[in-house]
Amino acid sequence: MSHLPTLIQDLALILAIAGVTTLLFKKLKQPVVLGYILAGILVGPNFSLLPSISDLEGVKVWADIGVIFLLFSLGLEFSFKKLVNIGGTAGVTGIFEIVCMVGLGYVTGRMMGWPSMDCIFLGGIIAISSTTIIIRSFDELGVKTRKFASVVLGVLVVEDLMAVLLMVLLSTLAVSRESAGMEMLYSVLKLAFFLFLWFLSGIFLIPGFLKWGRKIMNDETMLVISLGLCLLMVVAATYAGFSAPLGAFIMGSILAETPQAEKIEHLVQPVKNLFGAVFFVSVGLLIEPDMLMKYIGPVFVLSFVVILGKTLHVTIGALISGQPLKQSLQAGMSMAQIGEFSFIIATLGLSLQVTSDYLYPIAVGVSVITTFTTPYMIRLADPFFSWLSPRLPIKWRIAINQYSTGAQTIQAESEWRIVLRSYLMLMATNSVIVIAIVFLSGTYLLPLLKESVKGEVLAGIITCVITLVATAPFLWALAIRKMHSLSYRNLWLDKKYNHGPLVMLEVVRNVLLVVLVGFMVDQLFSTMIAFVAILPVIIVVLLVFSRRLNSFYARIEKRFLTNLNQREQIRSSASGDLTPWDAHMAYFTMPPESTVIGKTLLDLAWREQYGINIAYIERGTITITAPERTDVLYPFDKIAVIGTDVQLEQFRAILESAILPAKDGDEEITLTKIIVDEHIGVRGKTLRNSGIREATNGLVVGIERDGQRILNPDSTTIFEWDDIVWIVGDRKKIEELKESGIK
Repeated sequence: MSHLPTLIQDLALILAIAGVTTLLFKKLKQPVVLGYILAGILVGPNFSLLPSISDLEGVKVWADIGVIFLLFSLGLEFSFKKLVNIGGTAGVTGIFEIVCMVGLGYVTGRMMGWPSMDCIFLGGIIAISSTTIIIRSFDELGVKTRKFASVVLGVLVVEDLMAVLLMVLLSTLAVSRESAGMEMLYSVLKLAFFLFLWFLSGIFLIPGFLKWGRKIMNDETMLVISLGLCLLMVVAATYAGFSAPLGAFIMGSILAETPQAEKIEHLVQPVKNLFGAVFFVSVGLLIEPDMLMKYIGPVFVLSFVVILGKTLHVTIGALISGQPLKQSLQAGMSMAQIGEFSFIIATLGLSLQVTSDYLYPIAVGVSVITTFTTPYMIRLADPFFSWLSPRLPIKWRIAINQYSTGAQTIQAESEWRIVLRSYLMLMATNSVIVIAIVFLSGTYLLPLLKESVKGEVLAGIITCVITLVATAPFLWALAIRKMHSLSYRNLWLDKKYNHGPLVMLEVVRNVLLVVLVGFMVDQLFSTMIAFVAILPVIIVVLLVFSRRLNSFYARIEKRFLTNLNQREQIRSSASGDLTPWDAHMAYFTMPPESTVIGKTLLDLAWREQYGINIAYIERGTITITAPERTDVLYPFDKIAVIGTDVQLEQFRAILESAILPAKDGDEEITLTKIIVDEHIGVRGKTLRNSGIREATNGLVVGIERDGQRILNPDSTTIFEWDDIVWIVGDRKKIEELKESGIK
């Protein structure tokens, strides 16, 4: 008998125990994540009643893959464009909450007498909410379509990005044991640079590639390509000095801008569920019950601090960003837990040997308790708001409502803000691309040419020429491209004192050009003489080839914007941008077992009963825009529904209640034959009046008579003696018919 690898035995044990525990937690209507953690405790080295896993390191590798796919799926559900759309709310809320929670964690740790480094890491541990747990809770509770959910998801993205910076800062503090402001600034700039670069290049290349291969891609190839892109970005992020989960999240956010996003999300779901389960089981493996019981007091104290602190700080942050009190409170109570990033930060402290051994089990214990309370906190948000609102002072309520209304009804931006944002985007995008090209040339092209060409100066000149050709469109756009916006013209023609600031913006652009050119030459030559000689050449090239560069850059920009807005254009053309005021759009997939299948919109009368509107219906590759009242719903149709939170929740409940009840599992459908004789008692009767269908809960599919076969007989067919009747139906009922005949 061949030897079975240890890892396979471990996975068999993990998945078997996890299956039992998750079924138990499903039965108890608890988060299945807790079932996975319990399974990890049961198969871990600290529990002796069951077999324990042998290859802990191998399971940890699978767990790391689980984190990657969890973050990849998150990116597919929530793109960077969505973050930009609610960027003010998400940014203000997330940063405010993280700063307050880090400070609260440090103070709490000091009050318990912990060392300073433990307190600093504790602040990072309790600052980051669990994206996975919140997403799962939203799915299980059916609240993903509500307005506050988009705010929560935006804050989670901000938290994930801040977590990367936090890990860099904590690592720096652990090594230097002192504040490192410049290191933090460098990390922020580095992260912003690579995020911008990856997003620009990904949006420019990947949607076109998927569109090109759309006709030859089936589900299998789409899954393989998507996971391949995800892991490639993971490798790129790791080489750049960032975490693997961040790379997975970035690729997910890029693919989220493509029309294939929903399909990729559907295909990746089983993979994410499998590896995600292993990840949460691995969390339970690291729990030491003895250590946990020893520090059970701090676990409960910190759980209370997390629940109260996050609810309060997220609510205040959302209020500051201009959200209404109800949505702010809902967001705050939804984020009152910690999860996967907290485990990573706790593990970081252990690996750097700067934190105490008790910090990791305490973090896991707090995560378990807050994970358990999360669904209840989400459910209690509405009742708690109904209780709290009347008890607030009337002046507070009026002030909050006025502030929120004022913040959300500001629709027109100042013209200066529009112009400054345009200049900033122009300078940032082109600078990032130029710097990336220069780095690639200096790192790879120049060493290659030095080996192939005699003389370092000649190799540098050739590299500089190639780099100049590659960067010319972006240098031209940075320094020469005209700003044709209406706001710019209005400012120029409005008042004379606008001329000076606008001219200064042009000067800044050109100074940035000189800086980038100097950077390029310094990377390739490292001499000021070369800089003085090459700068005039570059300026002449940009001026002489201005028209061609303009045309080439316009094509690049058009392709990028087309790819970026492709998904929204498809949806907006389908919905006609009909979303009114406080209503928003949500998406529902028609389950095949629903009783609404096969009915027309006229028969369903959803608009008249619930006040919602069907913007469009997606059926495979077909989109039915503004469907007619005579249109019929089919299985797996995806409908875009417009309504308020209350209307959409009511509509969701109606859809869920329209699911056909499951039949008993003991019913066995089979193809069986009976013979028409005096015992059966159907001779001379038609198939319709014989009662066979009702008696067997089945269907007559054929009759053999005098050597002839009648396939799918008509309902008016009359049974004769010795007919052999083939029936598809419940085996037990067919046997009863054979024994007792038609009753």
